[in-house]
Amino acid sequence: MNRFAHRSLLACCLLTLAIGQALAHSADEHAGHDMTSKVAKPETAQIKFADVALLDQSGKVVSLEKDLVSNKIVVMGFIYTSCTTVCPVVSSIMAKVQKQLGHRVGTEVQLVSISIDPQRDDPKRLNDYASTFQKGPGWSWLTGSPQSVTATLKGLGAYSADFKNHSPLILVGDGNSRFWTRYYGFTDPGELARAVERISGERNAHAKHTAIAMEHQP
Repeated sequence: MNRFAHRSLLACCLLTLAIGQALAHSADEHAGHDMTSKVAKPETAQIKFADVALLDQSGKVVSLEKDLVSNKIVVMGFIYTSCTTVCPVVSSIMAKVQKQLGHRVGTEVQLVSISIDPQRDDPKRLNDYASTFQKGPGWSWLTGSPQSVTATLKGLGAYSADFKNHSPLILVGDGNSRFWTRYYGFTDPGELARAVERISGERNAHAKHTAIAMEHQP
């Protein structure tokens, strides 16, 4: 074997080894992530809000249901800041939803991202992470004590005993209803925006029917 062929073979072997190590690292760090789940699979589910205190990215104590969800149309995701694959994709999807819905986010619509790694994700860390994705008001990033976050995630059907083993998940729903839609996988932001529009339309239709009924009361 000549010197050129030897060097080529060595370079090929080193490249193969590097790729293998990178894949092994990714597989280990995100073993539970459904990396092949590219298309969202929506399903209707009943949720429950735990009556616990959480912290937003500014360090403010908040109640998820009373302060953020009640009377709002909500898009909610689950992330942790040290995640380098799935979680940035989920956050990017929500950022695109924020852009598509524009000024309605912060008024009619509320975005919520909940850290599933509360031991490491304090408000400052969440705030730094949020600055990459959030453009404008109406998006709260939440953490809290492990007990409070666990109770919250269990009520929402988003709990995993090992936070690295969670699947990509986004919830969309009317804050005044217990029935929401779960989207598993990497969701088209347009689909989420259309889901918000449907809920908004249902709210407006209900308000109109209520107003007409009241007008015809004796």
